[in-house]
Amino acid sequence: MEEEKLEQEVQEEENLKKEDKKTKKDRKREEEISALKEEIHHWKNAYYKSYADTENLRKSLEKDYRDALKYRSASFIEDLIPILDAFDSALSIPVEDEKLKNYLVGFTYIHNQLLSLLDKEGIKVLDAKAGDKFDEKSMHAIEVGEEESDIVTVLKVNAKGYKLHDHLLRPILVKVTKSKNDNKEEKKLDA
Repeated sequence: MEEEKLEQEVQEEENLKKEDKKTKKDRKREEEISALKEEIHHWKNAYYKSYADTENLRKSLEKDYRDALKYRSASFIEDLIPILDAFDSALSIPVEDEKLKNYLVGFTYIHNQLLSLLDKEGIKVLDAKAGDKFDEKSMHAIEVGEEESDIVTVLKVNAKGYKLHDHLLRPILVKVTKSKNDNKEEKKLDA
């Protein structure tokens, strides 16, 4: 019996050693699995970050391309503006001679066709008239008259403005009234 007990104890010790070896191997495997899972998580995040960056870049490039197409004619229109100004000046002069009136009709027709063509390309003519409130977003005051008013108003339009879609090519060039508020501020500064 004692021999059996001894054999049993030896057997149990051997089983414990085997189990201990197995648990060490299992722990080592679990550590390796955990490290691999962390590495997978790292590369998965790197992939998603790269994918998001690529998508943002693609969207940005598409927007730049759309804007380039939308505003491709901006420099051409800016070069054309002085010609349109010349048309406006020529057409605003009253003519008495019948021959010149016939030419004026032809020039008016050409001017209107040109404006129609520009409208199809997205160019809008900005115009104002005397008495309109000064709008600093679409107007540029190149001259200040002697008249005073509570709000700054247009006295005279010197040149029309032009807008390509939502981009201002040239503001309306105007002569404006003095603001009574400006004079009050000037008097305070003088005192």
